[in-house]
Amino acid sequence: MKAMLLRQVWDLHTQPTPLELVELPIPEPGKGELRLHISACGVCHTELDEIEGRTPPPRYPVIPGHQVVGRVEKAGRGANRFKPGERVGIAWIYSACGICSYCLAGEENLCAQFRATGRDANGGYANYMTVPEKFAYPIPPLYSDSEAAPLLCAGAIGYRSLRLSGLQDGQNLGLTGFGASAHIVLKLAQYQYPRARIFVFSRSEPEQAFARELGAEWAGGIEDTPPVKLESIIDTTPVWRPVVEALRNLAPGGRLVINAIRKEDLDKASLTQIDYPTHLWMEKEIKSIANITRRDVEEFLQIAAQIPIRPEIQEYALEDANLALSEMKNRKIRGAKVLSLE
Repeated sequence: MKAMLLRQVWDLHTQPTPLELVELPIPEPGKGELRLHISACGVCHTELDEIEGRTPPPRYPVIPGHQVVGRVEKAGRGANRFKPGERVGIAWIYSACGICSYCLAGEENLCAQFRATGRDANGGYANYMTVPEKFAYPIPPLYSDSEAAPLLCAGAIGYRSLRLSGLQDGQNLGLTGFGASAHIVLKLAQYQYPRARIFVFSRSEPEQAFARELGAEWAGGIEDTPPVKLESIIDTTPVWRPVVEALRNLAPGGRLVINAIRKEDLDKASLTQIDYPTHLWMEKEIKSIANITRRDVEEFLQIAAQIPIRPEIQEYALEDANLALSEMKNRKIRGAKVLSLE
């Protein structure tokens, strides 16, 4: 099979092609596992965090990719949830222990043995992969393979972020950064909170224009001041300055949700500019999002199909994964990027 392989940590500024196209044996499913013939895989900023060493794989080489859509080709012993040929999706959560207090409470995203697709186990930048059947999800029929891929991470993690933001209908929601996840969150919020007003902050004027096109009340730069204070803000950026600015724009009692696996260090000094009365006083909150649960994926796929949410996508061939990642690194983004393997 063809696969894009990561062999080590790279600096994308000096190595713009960190993934190597290789031929590998087709993997065999183990007990309770499925083998998928992959048709599409979303490209996520978390892949940049893996490549650049902010959340490195525990071992090399590894096949990245965790927004995977494919068809069940073979089932291992004891795997019987899905039939051959059935279309399923795989998300960031590859497995968890299933027996700790977090798993038993449905919060397996916090499990100490949490394993991530495309980091702790081979992912979807390939023709085939294996996965425990408990962590595979039916895909609603209305979506094409490429449309479904970003729903599995950008959508599901956005759903979790919005759920944990505490937003009430009629309040003001801020979205900092406007890539794959935020553009889905905007559509979701419009459906779940129809009286909420949505304000978008982005360094990119094309992203600001895209946000207005999708119905944002206001869109401006990261350091711009919106016309009102915001009860909830979801930050999807990879850097720190937007965190400081978001805290400044929160209403009293407001909550900032940071939707990021890791943050880059390049502007970390911005945190020294936090002024307690301006940024943190008046019972403002900061909450991080750690991974996702199976519940997040299952619920979001159902809700997305009901609305329906159709993500904006840009498609690339598997061989062009490095190009897609380089464009993401350089903020050439409109919606979600997807590798099409068909």
